Amino acid sequence: MSEAEDLKAELERLKAENEQLKGQRGRAVSLKVSEKGGVSVYGLGRFPVTLYKEQWTKLLSMVDEIRAFIKENDARLKAKPE
Repeated sequence: MSEAEDLKAELERLKAENEQLKGQRGRAVSLKVSEKGGVSVYGLGRFPVTLYKEQWTKLLSMVDEIRAFIKENDARLKAKPE
């Protein structure tokens, strides 16, 4: 292969790898304990969502209310493109 063909093949390989990595981003959601002792959820957006355990407990106790709210307001809510 010539040098130009090698470069073209390498470019195609890197493009394919880049697309694969872009596809993986945002899929994996993970939990960590923050420096200040909060629970941080990574992978939902650009920044983690961090709340203290009592805040998470309060939020989780509202699951049914949150789901109902989303259902009632579905037409007005926007969804992030995947």
